[in-house]
Amino acid sequence: MKDKENIKEDVIEENQEDVIEENQEEVVEENQEEVVEEKQPIAEEISWEEKYNTTNDKFLRLNAEFMNFKKRTEKEKNDIYKYANEKLMVELLPVIDNIERALHSIEDADNHKAVVEGVNLIKTNFDEFLKKNGVEAINAKGEIFDPNLHHAVMTEENDDVEDDIVIDEFQVGYKLNDKVIRPSMVKVSKKNN
Repeated sequence: MKDKENIKEDVIEENQEDVIEENQEEVVEENQEEVVEEKQPIAEEISWEEKYNTTNDKFLRLNAEFMNFKKRTEKEKNDIYKYANEKLMVELLPVIDNIERALHSIEDADNHKAVVEGVNLIKTNFDEFLKKNGVEAINAKGEIFDPNLHHAVMTEENDDVEDDIVIDEFQVGYKLNDKVIRPSMVKVSKKNN
């Protein structure tokens, strides 16, 4: 019986050793998993921090580029407003020169025919300047009254002309590229009823 008991004790000891070894292996594996799990959040924190720093750097650079773009476009816009009329002014200079010549010729002229020719030259130069820049006179006299083009300041009863016909023009109207910039100041016919 002793042999059986010895054998039993040996088997029990072996089983206990196996169970202990299995438990130790499980504990070691669990500890390793815990260590890996603990390391993963640290790795994630580092990657998130790096991502944050990279994204923040990109944002700051993009914001700086935008601010530079905004300043540059504002300066360009101001320059456009500041120098928008430069071309017009340069083209007006010959007209001013002709006015000065006409004034000098008035002082020197014995006959006023030269002065009239000078003023007509100025008018021709100025009309060319306006046409070149898209400004044209509005035809009014003899036309049907159009409130979009004409500003009636007077009416005159006239049986010889149809109703609402422009019979006189006090001030020439102008259009800039088909937009009325100043309507013609006119007298309009009205029939006796």
